[in-house]
Amino acid sequence: MATLTAFVLAAFVGYAGFWYVGMIEGNFALLMFMATFVTGIYWLAERFYFLPQREAAAALLEAEADKRRQELTKLGIAQTDVNVTEAKERLIMQPWWLDWTAGLFPVIAVVFVLRSFLFEPFKIPSGSMIPTLWVGDLILVNKFHYGVRLPVLNLKVTDGNPVQRGDVMVFRYPPKPSLDYIKRVVGVPGDQVAYLNKQLTINGQPVPQKALPDFFEEDSMRYIKQFEENLPLGSQASEMTGVRTHRFLNDIDRPAFVPGADDFAFKENCHYTVEGVTCKVPAGHYFMMGDNRDNSLDSRYWGFVPEKNIVGKAFFVWMNFGSLKRIGAFQ
Repeated sequence: MATLTAFVLAAFVGYAGFWYVGMIEGNFALLMFMATFVTGIYWLAERFYFLPQREAAAALLEAEADKRRQELTKLGIAQTDVNVTEAKERLIMQPWWLDWTAGLFPVIAVVFVLRSFLFEPFKIPSGSMIPTLWVGDLILVNKFHYGVRLPVLNLKVTDGNPVQRGDVMVFRYPPKPSLDYIKRVVGVPGDQVAYLNKQLTINGQPVPQKALPDFFEEDSMRYIKQFEENLPLGSQASEMTGVRTHRFLNDIDRPAFVPGADDFAFKENCHYTVEGVTCKVPAGHYFMMGDNRDNSLDSRYWGFVPEKNIVGKAFFVWMNFGSLKRIGAFQ
């Protein structure tokens, strides 16, 4: 078993190593599932087979020691050096290959359940969501808000809250589903979304926006125009129930034209001009945009997000080591 376990652990380390250096495309959800499954098997084997065997061996050793003491007592020897406590402890102690499998199962199982069904942490890698989310923000994503999904398969098993305009959502990047992306929902199924001359319009109605003081972007060391926008809430094209207020950036030096849009499913629903793009959101899909409007690779470039790609709703910054003031909820 020690040799087999060493091979299994080496396989996990090798997978993680090849993934780290970019030789393979890793899947963390699959890795966690396999780790939980394998360590769970070892945990069951330890509890119902290996541990009882070691305990039986320790009990046999104790029984033999008692028998030896009784024999010595019959011979008139009252004091003996028959002490098997240390030997019993060594017999009951887990070998290394169980310590690194069955011993880790409870921790791995808890982490797997938490990140698969409740909350998953993410780190913001780019500035596409500035000013709402900054590079280095460590955020929490609610995995059950839109309904519970089976890990790895991402199969929805329970109904949750409908996706609404204005939600900040994590999803699997449609051109490469192994990557997780984060953007803001601006269009729900049936919406006519237009972004022309840097003005967002939903179903023919311009989304109200108000100028705010310029935002200083530390990476580029310059000021960028900042606005406040009131996205109409609603999970359907005909539904507009209130608004969600958030900030966004516009770079006046960037043209409104969308260069280099990819081929994607339902691209025929979109019309590109020098002024920008207009799209009709198909059923079961969503139109996503970054709050850093001119520095965001979003639905304008690679298309719509299908419902099956949803990971969860982002809602809280739990840490930013560069600025503790970033901690807190966001819209």
